[in-house]
Amino acid sequence: QIKLPPMMEIITAEQLMEYLGDYILDAKPKEISEIQRLNYEQNMSDAMAILHKLQTGLDVNVKFTGVRVFEYTPECIVFDLLDIPLYHGWLVDPQVADIVKAVGNCSYNQLVEKIISCKQSENSELVSEGFVAEQFLNNTATQLTYHGLCELTSAVQEGELCVFFRNNHFSTMTKYKGQLYLLVTDQGFLTEEKVVWESLHNVDGDGNFCDSEFHLRPPSDPETVYRGQQDQIDQDYLMALSLQQEQQNQEINWEQIPEGISDLELAKKLQEEEDRRASQYYQEQEQAAAQVKSSGCMCNGAGFISHLFPVFPAQQVQGAASPASTRQSGSNERKRKEPREKEREKEKNSCVLL
Repeated sequence: QIKLPPMMEIITAEQLMEYLGDYILDAKPKEISEIQRLNYEQNMSDAMAILHKLQTGLDVNVKFTGVRVFEYTPECIVFDLLDIPLYHGWLVDPQVADIVKAVGNCSYNQLVEKIISCKQSENSELVSEGFVAEQFLNNTATQLTYHGLCELTSAVQEGELCVFFRNNHFSTMTKYKGQLYLLVTDQGFLTEEKVVWESLHNVDGDGNFCDSEFHLRPPSDPETVYRGQQDQIDQDYLMALSLQQEQQNQEINWEQIPEGISDLELAKKLQEEEDRRASQYYQEQEQAAAQVKSSGCMCNGAGFISHLFPVFPAQQVQGAASPASTRQSGSNERKRKEPREKEREKEKNSCVLL
Protein backbone atom coordinates (compact mmCIF):
# COMPACT_ATOMS: atom_id res chain seq x y z
CA GLN A 1 0.00 0.00 0.00
CA ILE A 2 2.93 2.35 0.63
CA LYS A 3 5.09 3.21 -2.37
CA LEU A 4 8.52 4.81 -2.01
CA PRO A 5 9.86 7.23 -4.63
CA PRO A 6 11.81 5.54 -7.47
CA MET A 7 15.60 5.23 -7.08
CA MET A 8 15.31 5.66 -3.29
CA GLU A 9 17.94 3.43 -1.70
CA ILE A 10 17.90 4.71 1.91
CA ILE A 11 15.02 5.82 4.11
CA THR A 12 15.37 7.22 7.63
CA ALA A 13 13.20 6.03 10.50
CA GLU A 14 11.53 9.45 10.69
CA GLN A 15 10.57 9.34 7.00
CA LEU A 16 9.17 5.83 7.43
CA MET A 17 7.08 6.96 10.40
CA GLU A 18 5.65 9.77 8.22
CA TYR A 19 4.68 7.28 5.51
CA LEU A 20 2.95 5.03 8.06
CA GLY A 21 1.16 7.98 9.68
CA ASP A 22 -0.11 9.19 6.30
CA TYR A 23 -1.30 5.67 5.44
CA ILE A 24 -3.26 5.37 8.70
CA LEU A 25 -4.95 8.71 8.00
CA ASP A 26 -5.78 7.78 4.39
CA ALA A 27 -7.05 4.30 5.30
CA LYS A 28 -9.98 5.68 7.32
CA PRO A 29 -13.18 3.84 6.26
CA LYS A 30 -15.68 5.99 4.38
CA GLU A 31 -19.13 4.46 4.83
CA ILE A 32 -19.41 3.67 8.55
CA SER A 33 -21.81 4.61 11.33
CA GLU A 34 -21.21 7.52 13.68
CA ILE A 35 -20.28 5.21 16.55
CA GLN A 36 -17.82 3.28 14.35
CA ARG A 37 -16.34 6.54 13.11
CA LEU A 38 -15.77 7.86 16.64
CA ASN A 39 -14.27 4.52 17.68
CA TYR A 40 -11.94 4.49 14.66
CA GLU A 41 -10.85 8.08 15.28
CA GLN A 42 -10.06 7.24 18.92
CA ASN A 43 -8.00 4.22 17.83
CA MET A 44 -6.25 6.36 15.22
CA SER A 45 -5.41 8.97 17.86
CA ASP A 46 -4.03 6.31 20.22
CA ALA A 47 -1.96 4.79 17.39
CA MET A 48 -0.49 8.15 16.37
CA ALA A 49 0.54 8.79 19.98
CA ILE A 50 2.70 5.65 20.14
CA LEU A 51 3.82 5.51 16.48
CA HIS A 52 7.27 6.83 17.41
CA LYS A 53 7.78 3.75 19.61
CA LEU A 54 8.12 1.64 16.47
CA GLN A 55 11.72 2.89 16.34
CA THR A 56 12.58 1.55 19.81
CA GLY A 57 10.07 -1.12 20.83
CA LEU A 58 6.42 -1.81 21.57
CA ASP A 59 4.82 -3.11 24.75
CA VAL A 60 3.02 -6.39 24.00
CA ASN A 61 2.04 -9.00 26.56
CA VAL A 62 1.35 -12.53 25.30
CA LYS A 63 -1.34 -14.88 26.59
CA PHE A 64 -0.62 -18.60 26.46
CA THR A 65 -3.98 -19.69 25.04
CA GLY A 66 -3.68 -18.75 21.34
CA VAL A 67 -1.20 -17.61 18.71
CA ARG A 68 -3.18 -14.38 18.10
CA VAL A 69 -4.04 -13.74 21.76
CA PHE A 70 -2.31 -10.76 23.39
CA GLU A 71 -3.32 -8.60 26.32
CA TYR A 72 -4.89 -5.43 24.93
CA THR A 73 -2.45 -2.49 24.87
CA PRO A 74 -2.53 0.71 22.80
CA GLU A 75 0.49 -0.62 20.87
CA CYS A 76 -1.63 -3.47 19.45
CA ILE A 77 -3.86 -0.88 17.73
CA VAL A 78 -1.03 -0.10 15.28
CA PHE A 79 -1.14 -3.67 13.94
CA ASP A 80 -4.93 -3.51 13.63
CA LEU A 81 -4.97 -0.19 11.76
CA LEU A 82 -2.21 -1.32 9.40
CA ASP A 83 -4.01 -4.66 8.96
CA ILE A 84 -0.88 -6.63 9.88
CA PRO A 85 -1.47 -9.93 11.77
CA LEU A 86 0.62 -10.33 14.95
CA TYR A 87 1.48 -13.87 16.08
CA HIS A 88 3.40 -15.65 18.82
CA GLY A 89 3.99 -19.34 19.54
CA TRP A 90 4.32 -19.44 23.34
CA LEU A 91 1.37 -21.73 24.07
CA VAL A 92 0.47 -24.22 26.78
CA ASP A 93 -0.19 -27.74 25.54
CA PRO A 94 -3.89 -28.38 26.40
CA GLN A 95 -3.11 -32.05 27.05
CA VAL A 96 -0.95 -31.21 30.10
CA ALA A 97 -3.70 -30.60 32.65
CA ASP A 98 -1.60 -29.36 35.60
CA ILE A 99 0.10 -26.66 33.48
CA VAL A 100 -3.23 -25.63 31.96
CA LYS A 101 -4.63 -25.19 35.47
CA ALA A 102 -1.56 -23.32 36.75
CA VAL A 103 -1.33 -20.91 33.81
CA GLY A 104 -5.06 -20.49 33.13
CA ASN A 105 -5.95 -17.39 31.11
CA CYS A 106 -3.08 -15.32 32.52
CA SER A 107 -0.93 -13.07 30.42
CA TYR A 108 2.83 -13.25 30.93
CA ASN A 109 2.85 -10.32 33.40
CA GLN A 110 -0.11 -11.74 35.32
CA LEU A 111 1.54 -15.17 35.50
CA VAL A 112 4.75 -13.71 36.96
CA GLU A 113 2.69 -11.90 39.63
CA LYS A 114 0.74 -15.11 40.33
CA ILE A 115 3.96 -17.10 40.82
CA ILE A 116 5.23 -14.55 43.35
CA SER A 117 1.95 -14.55 45.33
CA CYS A 118 1.69 -18.36 45.24
CA LYS A 119 5.20 -18.71 46.65
CA GLN A 120 4.26 -16.51 49.59
CA SER A 121 1.01 -18.38 50.24
CA GLU A 122 0.54 -20.78 53.15
CA ASN A 123 -1.79 -22.91 51.03
CA SER A 124 0.24 -25.92 49.83
CA GLU A 125 -1.97 -26.29 46.73
CA LEU A 126 -1.26 -22.69 45.66
CA VAL A 127 2.46 -23.16 46.35
CA SER A 128 2.45 -26.26 44.13
CA GLU A 129 0.54 -24.38 41.41
CA GLY A 130 3.07 -21.54 41.50
CA PHE A 131 5.90 -24.05 41.20
CA VAL A 132 4.30 -25.67 38.13
CA ALA A 133 3.81 -22.25 36.49
CA GLU A 134 7.41 -21.30 37.22
CA GLN A 135 8.66 -24.58 35.75
CA PHE A 136 6.62 -23.89 32.62
CA LEU A 137 8.30 -20.50 32.13
CA ASN A 138 11.75 -22.01 32.75
CA ASN A 139 11.19 -24.96 30.41
CA THR A 140 9.86 -22.71 27.61
CA ALA A 141 12.46 -19.94 27.94
CA THR A 142 12.78 -19.89 24.12
CA GLN A 143 9.18 -18.53 24.11
CA LEU A 144 8.09 -21.12 21.55
CA THR A 145 6.54 -24.54 22.21
CA TYR A 146 5.91 -27.39 19.78
CA HIS A 147 2.18 -27.03 20.35
CA GLY A 148 2.55 -23.33 19.54
CA LEU A 149 4.55 -24.15 16.40
CA CYS A 150 1.82 -26.52 15.19
CA GLU A 151 -0.87 -23.89 15.85
CA LEU A 152 1.20 -21.26 14.04
CA THR A 153 1.64 -23.47 10.98
CA SER A 154 -2.14 -23.98 10.73
CA ALA A 155 -3.09 -20.35 11.53
CA VAL A 156 -0.78 -18.51 9.12
CA GLN A 157 -2.15 -18.41 5.56
CA GLU A 158 -0.09 -19.38 2.52
CA GLY A 159 1.85 -16.33 1.27
CA GLU A 160 0.68 -14.18 4.20
CA LEU A 161 3.07 -11.48 5.43
CA CYS A 162 2.80 -11.07 9.19
CA VAL A 163 4.78 -10.23 12.33
CA PHE A 164 6.07 -12.91 14.72
CA PHE A 165 6.87 -11.97 18.33
CA ARG A 166 9.46 -14.00 20.23
CA ASN A 167 12.14 -13.22 22.83
CA ASN A 168 11.30 -9.49 22.83
CA HIS A 169 11.83 -9.30 19.08
CA PHE A 170 9.45 -8.71 16.19
CA SER A 171 10.28 -10.66 13.02
CA THR A 172 8.69 -10.60 9.57
CA MET A 173 7.16 -14.02 8.90
CA THR A 174 5.59 -15.67 5.88
CA LYS A 175 4.43 -19.11 4.80
CA TYR A 176 5.64 -20.77 1.60
CA LYS A 177 4.48 -24.23 0.51
CA GLY A 178 3.24 -25.01 4.02
CA GLN A 179 6.52 -24.02 5.73
CA LEU A 180 7.03 -20.96 7.97
CA TYR A 181 9.96 -18.62 7.25
CA LEU A 182 11.41 -15.64 9.15
CA LEU A 183 13.15 -12.74 7.45
CA VAL A 184 16.87 -12.79 8.29
CA THR A 185 17.99 -9.55 9.97
CA ASP A 186 20.94 -10.51 12.21
CA GLN A 187 24.14 -8.52 11.74
CA GLY A 188 26.06 -11.70 10.99
CA PHE A 189 24.29 -11.90 7.62
CA LEU A 190 25.22 -8.38 6.55
CA THR A 191 27.58 -9.67 3.85
CA GLU A 192 25.44 -12.72 2.97
CA GLU A 193 23.46 -11.17 0.10
CA LYS A 194 21.87 -14.49 -0.94
CA VAL A 195 20.56 -15.39 2.53
CA VAL A 196 17.08 -13.85 2.95
CA TRP A 197 14.83 -16.30 4.85
CA GLU A 198 15.31 -18.82 7.67
CA SER A 199 12.87 -21.69 8.15
CA LEU A 200 10.99 -21.98 11.45
CA HIS A 201 10.44 -25.69 11.95
CA ASN A 202 11.63 -26.33 15.54
CA VAL A 203 11.78 -24.54 18.87
CA ASP A 204 15.59 -24.55 19.09
CA GLY A 205 16.13 -21.93 16.38
CA ASP A 206 18.05 -24.36 14.18
CA GLY A 207 16.55 -23.42 10.81
CA ASN A 208 17.60 -23.71 7.16
CA PHE A 209 18.68 -20.59 5.29
CA CYS A 210 17.15 -19.74 1.92
CA ASP A 211 17.39 -17.07 -0.76
CA SER A 212 14.55 -14.80 -1.92
CA GLU A 213 13.09 -17.67 -3.97
CA PHE A 214 13.14 -20.02 -0.92
CA HIS A 215 15.93 -22.16 -2.38
CA LEU A 216 18.38 -23.56 0.18
CA ARG A 217 21.39 -21.26 0.49
CA PRO A 218 23.81 -22.08 3.33
CA PRO A 219 26.00 -19.16 4.54
CA SER A 220 29.40 -18.92 2.86
CA ASP A 221 31.14 -18.53 6.24
CA PRO A 222 29.12 -20.16 9.06
CA GLU A 223 31.66 -19.10 11.71
CA THR A 224 31.31 -15.41 10.76
CA VAL A 225 27.52 -15.73 10.82
CA TYR A 226 27.60 -17.32 14.27
CA ARG A 227 29.84 -14.55 15.61
CA GLY A 228 27.53 -11.95 14.08
CA GLN A 229 24.49 -13.55 15.73
CA GLN A 230 26.31 -13.62 19.09
CA ASP A 231 27.32 -9.96 18.69
CA GLN A 232 23.69 -9.08 18.02
CA ILE A 233 22.61 -10.87 21.23
CA ASP A 234 25.36 -9.06 23.16
CA GLN A 235 24.27 -5.72 21.72
CA ASP A 236 20.63 -6.34 22.63
CA TYR A 237 21.71 -7.20 26.18
CA LEU A 238 23.90 -4.12 26.53
CA MET A 239 21.16 -1.92 25.12
CA ALA A 240 18.64 -3.32 27.61
CA LEU A 241 21.10 -2.68 30.47
CA SER A 242 21.69 0.85 29.23
CA LEU A 243 17.97 1.66 29.03
CA GLN A 244 17.40 0.15 32.47
CA GLN A 245 20.27 2.18 33.95
CA GLU A 246 18.99 5.34 32.25
CA GLN A 247 15.52 4.78 33.70
CA GLN A 248 16.96 4.25 37.18
CA ASN A 249 19.06 7.40 36.88
CA GLN A 250 15.98 9.42 35.96
CA GLU A 251 14.23 8.53 39.21
CA ILE A 252 14.90 11.45 41.58
CA ASN A 253 14.02 10.94 45.23
CA TRP A 254 11.84 14.02 45.73
CA GLU A 255 11.08 13.01 49.32
CA GLN A 256 14.65 13.86 50.33
CA ILE A 257 14.31 17.43 49.04
CA PRO A 258 13.37 19.69 51.99
CA GLU A 259 10.18 21.75 51.85
CA GLY A 260 10.42 25.49 51.26
CA ILE A 261 13.62 25.20 49.22
CA SER A 262 14.23 28.13 46.87
CA ASP A 263 14.31 27.74 43.08
CA LEU A 264 18.04 28.54 43.03
CA GLU A 265 18.88 25.89 45.65
CA LEU A 266 16.65 23.35 43.88
CA ALA A 267 18.39 24.11 40.58
CA LYS A 268 21.79 23.60 42.25
CA LYS A 269 20.69 20.25 43.69
CA LEU A 270 19.35 19.09 40.33
CA GLN A 271 22.59 20.20 38.63
CA GLU A 272 24.67 18.31 41.22
CA GLU A 273 22.52 15.21 40.64
CA GLU A 274 22.94 15.57 36.87
CA ASP A 275 26.73 15.95 37.23
CA ARG A 276 26.84 12.85 39.44
CA ARG A 277 24.90 10.84 36.83
CA ALA A 278 27.16 12.07 34.04
CA SER A 279 30.26 11.06 36.00
CA GLN A 280 28.74 7.63 36.73
CA TYR A 281 27.78 7.23 33.08
CA TYR A 282 31.33 7.98 31.86
CA GLN A 283 32.79 5.51 34.35
CA GLU A 284 30.39 2.81 33.16
CA GLN A 285 31.32 3.59 29.57
CA GLU A 286 35.03 3.22 30.34
CA GLN A 287 34.44 -0.07 32.17
CA ALA A 288 32.23 -1.42 29.36
CA ALA A 289 34.76 -0.32 26.73
CA ALA A 290 37.49 -2.10 28.69
CA GLN A 291 35.36 -5.26 28.88
CA VAL A 292 34.63 -5.12 25.17
CA LYS A 293 38.33 -4.65 24.42
CA SER A 294 39.36 -7.53 26.69
CA SER A 295 36.78 -9.86 25.10
CA GLY A 296 38.19 -9.21 21.64
CA CYS A 297 35.26 -7.19 20.26
CA MET A 298 36.25 -4.51 17.78
CA CYS A 299 34.60 -1.07 17.95
CA ASN A 300 34.93 1.56 15.27
CA GLY A 301 35.83 5.21 15.74
CA ALA A 302 32.41 5.99 17.19
CA GLY A 303 33.46 4.22 20.42
CA PHE A 304 31.15 2.50 22.89
CA ILE A 305 27.90 3.95 21.54
CA SER A 306 28.43 2.17 18.21
CA HIS A 307 28.84 -1.14 20.04
CA LEU A 308 25.88 -0.52 22.32
CA PHE A 309 23.29 0.18 19.65
CA PRO A 310 22.65 -1.78 16.45
CA VAL A 311 23.37 -0.14 13.12
CA PHE A 312 20.59 2.43 12.71
CA PRO A 313 20.30 5.54 10.53
CA ALA A 314 22.23 8.43 12.02
CA GLN A 315 19.10 10.32 13.07
CA GLN A 316 17.73 7.33 14.96
CA VAL A 317 20.96 6.81 16.92
CA GLN A 318 20.84 10.46 17.95
CA GLY A 319 17.28 10.00 19.13
CA ALA A 320 18.20 6.90 21.15
CA ALA A 321 21.22 8.46 22.87
CA SER A 322 20.95 9.33 26.54
CA PRO A 323 21.54 12.90 27.81
CA ALA A 324 24.96 11.80 29.03
CA SER A 325 25.97 10.61 25.57
CA THR A 326 24.70 13.86 24.09
CA ARG A 327 26.94 15.75 26.46
CA GLN A 328 29.79 13.47 25.51
CA SER A 329 29.35 14.27 21.82
CA GLY A 330 29.31 17.95 22.80
CA SER A 331 32.66 17.57 24.59
CA ASN A 332 34.08 15.83 21.51
CA GLU A 333 32.84 18.80 19.49
CA ARG A 334 34.79 21.13 21.76
CA LYS A 335 37.89 18.97 21.35
CA ARG A 336 37.56 19.21 17.60
CA LYS A 337 37.27 22.97 17.79
CA GLU A 338 40.48 23.47 19.82
CA PRO A 339 42.94 22.89 16.92
CA ARG A 340 40.94 25.35 14.79
CA GLU A 341 41.24 27.99 17.50
CA LYS A 342 45.02 27.42 17.58
CA GLU A 343 45.16 27.83 13.82
CA ARG A 344 43.25 31.11 14.06
CA GLU A 345 45.72 32.27 16.75
CA LYS A 346 48.62 31.43 14.47
CA GLU A 347 47.01 33.37 11.65
CA LYS A 348 46.53 36.38 13.94
CA ASN A 349 50.23 36.43 14.95
CA SER A 350 51.65 35.82 11.47
CA CYS A 351 52.33 38.28 8.64
CA VAL A 352 50.66 38.00 5.29
CA LEU A 353 52.66 38.98 2.20
CA LEU A 354 50.52 40.56 -0.53
